Amino acid sequence: MSFQNPVFIPGPTNIPESIRKACDMPTLDHRSPAFGAMFKPAVAGVRRVLKMTEGEVILLPSTGTGGWEAAITNTLSAGDTVLAARFGMFSHRWIDMCQRHGLNVQIIDVPWGQAAPIAQIEAALRADVQGKIKVVLATHNETATGVRSDIAGIRAALDAAGHDAMLFVDGVSSIASMPFEFDAWGVDIAVAGSQKGFMLPAGLAILGVSPKALAAMDSATLPRCFFDFRDMLKSYAAGGYPYTPSVGLIAGLSHSIALLEGEGLEAVYARHHRLAEGVRRAVAAWGLQICATDPATASDTVTAVVVPAGKCGTELAQLAATKYGVAFGVGLGEVAGKVFRIGHLGMLTDVMVLSGLATAEMCMADLGWDIPLGSGVAAAQDYFRADQTALRQAAE
Repeated sequence: MSFQNPVFIPGPTNIPESIRKACDMPTLDHRSPAFGAMFKPAVAGVRRVLKMTEGEVILLPSTGTGGWEAAITNTLSAGDTVLAARFGMFSHRWIDMCQRHGLNVQIIDVPWGQAAPIAQIEAALRADVQGKIKVVLATHNETATGVRSDIAGIRAALDAAGHDAMLFVDGVSSIASMPFEFDAWGVDIAVAGSQKGFMLPAGLAILGVSPKALAAMDSATLPRCFFDFRDMLKSYAAGGYPYTPSVGLIAGLSHSIALLEGEGLEAVYARHHRLAEGVRRAVAAWGLQICATDPATASDTVTAVVVPAGKCGTELAQLAATKYGVAFGVGLGEVAGKVFRIGHLGMLTDVMVLSGLATAEMCMADLGWDIPLGSGVAAAQDYFRADQTALRQAAE
């Protein structure tokens, strides 16, 4: 693998040089006022990215998976019921984690490639006349299949059913790359990770926690220690941590948010949509399909490309890595071998994405796939050129 080439996996993402330098800092006493002066702006910045006005932002030395665990252990007790749709590897893994913690998971299985089924979620909530369901788990962006679910629609289902369950959202591969509305969507816990849209190294779980979820800590009895929100919030009040924090990553997080807000969050989201659409145009030009069965649910951060019959997506990803030094994502779980994944989030531009598409085409040609060299690149070029023209005209 070449460090000169960008990666096209859905995380960890490419790290801007200025963020890398922001993380590279001398040792700082994390119990000193200097740390508090660094920490508080990072928390405030996350709040702005989430569009969150109440509750608490919690930064844990972990990853998104640790954020999932913190969400459930701080708010639930063994035997509690949660409702979750399973439509990809990451929605499955959160379900598996809940089951390992002794929770009763009511699972709605849908084919991989579809989004969270809002009508079925609403029906399950309406059927729960005793109010046993404590939480609805929602994966905003299913990274395995490149499918985005409608979180506002799930909130509307909760409201229509008149159900009091909390709404927990896995936003690991969506937050800071696609629109996220903590307040407007009535989210109770949002989970993100440093290594995706925030463009940092892995190592921080980033959570937004609503007042309702904070109140649930009083009755929750699942064991927690390292991830205990109560310890974190007690230390936060004094500007610190109950243990050693990831100081360099927190410094980098502040800089990351400065970059995102410098570009403008709406511009960040528009850029991700443009890059994703360019990739989708390329896939269509190759004569292939994306894994998302409904184009309206296609992700703006990762595209899972369905490979031709008799071909293997894992072989393409392996060839790209060994021959061209470029990383693509392999298929996971039920779509292993059936897709390869092109990540297009974080620090990426039109030009960088074109290089990834060109590499994918070379690999297809090397593997004997019937894909004309340049076809997908040309389709993306046409789209990017027209879109940039429209952007310039709008600015004028």
